[in-house]
Amino acid sequence: MDTGVQDHRRRRKPRPGSSGRVTDYTKLVNPFEPIRVFTDDQVEAIHRNALRILQEIGMRVLHQDGRARLKAAGASVDEGSQIVRFDTGLVEHALATAPRTIELIGRSAARNVSLGGRNVAFLSVAGAPHATDIDRGKRPGTLADLEDFIRLTQSFDILHMLAAVMEPQDVPVHLRHYATMRAALTLSDKVPWVFCRGAGQVQDSFAMVRIARGLSEDEFVRSPHCYTVINTNSPLQLDVPMTQGIIDFAEAGQMLIATPFCLAGAMAPITIAGALSLQHAEALAAITLYQVVRPGAPVMYGSFASNVDMRSGSPAFGTPEHVKTSFGAGQLARRLGIPWRSSAGTASNMPDVQADYETQMSAWGAVMSGCNILLHGAGWLEGGLTASFEKLITDLELLQSFAEMFRQVGCDEQDLAFDAIRDVGPGGHFFATSHTMERYQTAFYEPLVSDWSNFGRWTETGAKSATERANRIWKQKLGDFEAPALDIALRDQLDDFIARRSREGGAPIDA
Repeated sequence: MDTGVQDHRRRRKPRPGSSGRVTDYTKLVNPFEPIRVFTDDQVEAIHRNALRILQEIGMRVLHQDGRARLKAAGASVDEGSQIVRFDTGLVEHALATAPRTIELIGRSAARNVSLGGRNVAFLSVAGAPHATDIDRGKRPGTLADLEDFIRLTQSFDILHMLAAVMEPQDVPVHLRHYATMRAALTLSDKVPWVFCRGAGQVQDSFAMVRIARGLSEDEFVRSPHCYTVINTNSPLQLDVPMTQGIIDFAEAGQMLIATPFCLAGAMAPITIAGALSLQHAEALAAITLYQVVRPGAPVMYGSFASNVDMRSGSPAFGTPEHVKTSFGAGQLARRLGIPWRSSAGTASNMPDVQADYETQMSAWGAVMSGCNILLHGAGWLEGGLTASFEKLITDLELLQSFAEMFRQVGCDEQDLAFDAIRDVGPGGHFFATSHTMERYQTAFYEPLVSDWSNFGRWTETGAKSATERANRIWKQKLGDFEAPALDIALRDQLDDFIARRSREGGAPIDA
């Protein structure tokens, strides 16, 4: 099995003045065995507890068609309370039809993303209402901010898909999806995200993807060209837009990530096993409905469980409990056998040391538990309420370091370096050996942000912090950005569609 970063046509070019080291972060495979926090018997106990929750307590499903589809599939529905109870056989049948691997289709084969097994994809923060940088400070996110984040995502191959980085507050909600999808489809060739805010907006977004990709409806439905995340309303509730999103994405054959957001001590039991039982039950309910609508459609098991500060009620991230829930969620996902998504995060309000260690802890928990997608892997601040330009860049250093760790370590005769060790002997050094000179330009990872110079040199060059260096990097990337080519006829069709639908009144959010 390939246990490293696979060869690919797209490669990050060396920086001016660098050693010439060429890297490829487009296709990542995690070679490490996932960490376990539960025994197999304990995993089975949590799984069975979740099935019992669904059968005896049930989920409140606020969407009438969603309840009707589940009832037709064999679920027990109480229309008065809107509670749906799931027979274990129904859930198990749905899980049996869910695919074990998923291939998301980008604008070109270079941008396809494979999910499942040990494949890993890294994504930025998603869904933040605010943007921040050290020049302008925190502010409501704008379309211009979103476009810049998309440009930055396109510029770094360590980010494998587009995320809905932020909500552009300067665009009316009934027209917002036109602006966000146009930005995604014209500024990037990576797989785009679609928000689930009602059938009208989802269908508009699907139409825009088909136009920009030059796809017929049949071609679109045959393979997933976009994706979404739906969140359950913990505890044990599916609202109207999320349920409609499940139905819309299943019918269109596009990828859905079913993700409860369970905070232990608040919307979930305070114990890790209890919180995971609730999360697992809610994810199973959403996956079951998705497979009821279209058996075999691409769906991912999503997990995002952490704890709250019991003094304030505020969400906490990167905690030991957050890491343990990631380990446990990975075990539950492997119990199901389907691809799964995890997350990183921080509660810090600025890109400081707290933001870094909380993000690293949560990212380590996700990666070392075997996630296939790491969402919110770059740029997340303030519990997800803010997307930071500088933190996007500093987090990329972490993600690129993961990618380098995935590389297979050589151990042939030359790697063992016996001759070099003999030539240097006791008390010498290896700087000038032929073994070193043949390899020094490519042997080590070259940092994106880190400054490894000594104090004197660092002072002479301005004594810049990592955050200040990141500020320079994102500005340079935006200055150098060139959008991937898009056929002018397809762009015109896209703009004509947006203009027509806007004149018709756009699409409101489903309540």
